Amino acid sequence: MYRSKGTVIAFWAVTAVFCLQIGFTAYAQLFLPQVTDAFAHFGFPDYFRVQLAWAKLAGIVVLLAPLPARLKEWAYAAFALNIAFAITAHFAVGDGFAAWSWAAGTGVLWALSYFLWRRLQAAPAAATMNKHSRELQAA
Repeated sequence: MYRSKGTVIAFWAVTAVFCLQIGFTAYAQLFLPQVTDAFAHFGFPDYFRVQLAWAKLAGIVVLLAPLPARLKEWAYAAFALNIAFAITAHFAVGDGFAAWSWAAGTGVLWALSYFLWRRLQAAPAAATMNKHSRELQAA
């Protein structure tokens, strides 16, 4: 297995759209009154909305910056929990499809980004294994 150019392009395209979506929700949580009202509708305290927005922005930085894979794994895990909890919160208060569909769509982007990232992470290890296997076979 090798890192195909298509996989790299797909990863960055999907991850960019995912980060834009998460960035927009962070902006909305900080500045849009209707989002403040939505958090009150869920029964969440106001400080949680602000903390969540800043955590999302930090997660975006971790995904886009050249940082260790372990940090990226934690960011992906945190985003997965955030998306799952957002959908659950909408269901808990009886919101309809229009309210939770954005979170579900963001979840699809998250899944694609994570899948492609894991695939890219596996590619160099597989290439190294193949190189060593060839050296052993040649010997």
